Order: sequence, then structure tokens, then C-alpha cells
Amino acid sequence: MDLILLFGIAIALLVILITLYFLQNKNSKTETKAAAQPQRGVPQRAQEGVPRRAQIARNQRNRLRANQNAPAAAAAVAAPAAIDTDDDEAAAAGDENGPRVPQGAVLDEKMGAKKRAKMEAKEQKRLQREQELHDREQRKVKEAKEDAERKQQEDLDAEVERKKVEAERLAKEERERKEYEEYLKMKAAFSIEEEGFEEGDADEKESLLADFIQYIKDNKVVLLEDLATAFKLKTQQAIERIQELQANGTITGVIDDRGKFIYVSEAELVAVAKFIKQRGRVSIAELAESSNNLINLTPVTAGEGGVE
Repeated sequence: MDLILLFGIAIALLVILITLYFLQNKNSKTETKAAAQPQRGVPQRAQEGVPRRAQIARNQRNRLRANQNAPAAAAAVAAPAAIDTDDDEAAAAGDENGPRVPQGAVLDEKMGAKKRAKMEAKEQKRLQREQELHDREQRKVKEAKEDAERKQQEDLDAEVERKKVEAERLAKEERERKEYEEYLKMKAAFSIEEEGFEEGDADEKESLLADFIQYIKDNKVVLLEDLATAFKLKTQQAIERIQELQANGTITGVIDDRGKFIYVSEAELVAVAKFIKQRGRVSIAELAESSNNLINLTPVTAGEGGVE
């Protein structure tokens, strides 16, 4: 009785073990199959044990706040360090295939801090290049404008200088022309002075000679310079004329040492000669005293009243 009971218990345990074994194999196969094929309606990230999107966004926002609170200088230093050499070479060669943030675009908050700093640095470089290009163009325009203004000013200065030179040349020519005309007039005047009575026809010469003689007779005592000026002669020419007239007996008189000619008529000379003949011997003082009575030195026209 006891043996049969024990044998039945052993069989029951064996059946239980076999059943558990089969159940375990079945569960294992089911899990393997489920791992091979994604479950419908369940996100891939959830099946793979990846954190949810909300958590990722929350983490990125936290990192973004941390980056914004960091000093600007630290961000500027960290940004170039985050950019690798390949990206710099691609940017220098003009490679536009890499990531680029459009001007004024808002960065996606899901973007990582390193990538964000990298793209911000590239955008800053691009803006800096554009600003440099703009400044260069502005300098070129300004320099071109300054060159045009300088050239225009130089042209104006050259025109002013040309007009000044032209005006000076015309003034010089006009001055030389006037000087030449004055020279011709002076030359003609000198010619008249040198020729004196020799100019004109014979009638004019005789008339001038008669006027010359009459001028001496009327004034009785004449300054040789005044006589020469009155008849447009040089002083020496006037003296020569008087000497010629004395030589041919036309006039009589004497030239003193003060440049005066004293005219004495023939009648007055006869009176003086008669006085000397009557006295016999006459001193110079007596002759001078008598001459004032015998010789009339008063000019016909108003003038000098006696011998100075």
C-alpha cells in the first residue's frame, strides 16, 4: 500500500516537471519571436528601451538654458574647439553641402549643444565674411568717389591756372604794346626836339626863326633853358642858334655865366660907344652904372625888370 502511494506521487511529480518544462520552452520561443518582430502599436524607441521624446526634449531644453546662462566669452572659445578641421576646410573651399543655419532662422531646440555651437560658429563666420565683403565694396565705392572728386578738383585747378596764365600773357602783351606805343611817341618827340627848326618846309623854318629872334628881342633877358623849351630844342641847340645869329649880325648881346642871354640892340650899342668916346677913359663901375640908363632891359611883355 505504501509502495503504490509513493509510486503514484513520483509519477505525479514527473508529470508536473514535464509540464513545467514544456511551458518554459513555449514561453522562451514566444519571447524570441516577439524580439524578432516589433510589436504593433508600440514605438520602436520604447521597444528598444530608448527614453521617450518628451524626456529628450526636456533634457535638450535644460542644456539650452545652461548654454544661454554661460558667459559669451566661454561660448566663443568653446565653439571653435568644437568645430573639427574637416568642417573648416570645407567652409574655406566654399562647400555649401554642410549644415547651415539660414540668416534669421531659429535653431531647433532638439539640437545638441555641441552641434548648435558648431552651427552658430559657422553662421557667425558666414556673417563676418558677408560683412567684410560689404565693407570692401563700400570702401571701393568711397575710393572711386574720392578719386572722381579729386580728378574733378584737379581739372578745375588746372583750368583756373590756365586762365591765370592766359590772363597774365594777355596783360603782358597789352603792357608791351602800350610801352611800344609810348616808345614810338617818345621817339617822335625826340626826333622833333632834335630837328627843331629843321622840320617842315622852308616857310615854316623862316617863320620859326623869326619867332625865335622876336622872342629874344621881346624878353631882352632870357634863360637859355626857357628859350630851348619854348621852341622844343635842347639847351645846347638854343645856344648854337644864338651864336649863329650873333655871327651873321642878326642879333647882338652876351651870354652870362648864369645861363642867361642879354639882348642889346644896335642903337643901344651905339649909345654905349658914344658914351665911352665922350668920356675917354671909363671904369667898369661907371660903365655898368651908365649901361643901366643906356640899355633898356625891360621886356616888351610882362617879365623880368632888370639884370639879376
